[in-house]
Amino acid sequence: MTYEARIDGHNARIAIEAGRLRYESDSVVDAAFEMQAMNSGYYSILIEGRSYTAITIPGGGVAVNGRVYDHVEIVDPRAYRSRDTGGQVGGRQSIAALMPGRVIRVLVETGQQVESGQGLIVVEAMKMQNEVKAPASGKVIEVRFGAGDAVVAGQILVVIE
Repeated sequence: MTYEARIDGHNARIAIEAGRLRYESDSVVDAAFEMQAMNSGYYSILIEGRSYTAITIPGGGVAVNGRVYDHVEIVDPRAYRSRDTGGQVGGRQSIAALMPGRVIRVLVETGQQVESGQGLIVVEAMKMQNEVKAPASGKVIEVRFGAGDAVVAGQILVVIE
């Protein structure tokens, strides 16, 4: 999977596939890696034999080996498709997890009306909490996960119509 990242105002691209990490920004890192969640918000990462500790910070930040990044956002480029329509997306929308993680909060319930861009569910993945937003206004038809549930990339989290 390839993701677009914005870290303290700098754009980057992150590709994760079969135990390899490729990070492209001002420089390129292409290396074997492993990551393990130690407990909520704490991660141990090994990249080419070098150890990193990552800690999520409330408000969208991440501290890596003591260096603090105040604003970290990771987006699946496929999510831009719904943004390009100016919110004029119609019909049933299945909103999927962009990467493996754990549901931290569910912000809506079945039957609730939501507006385009409204937060639906918060998933913690890759050292940060990501608020999954509605691609269009509509009614919540289904919420498939609750707080504490583990999700994998591509699993449908919420369905709106």
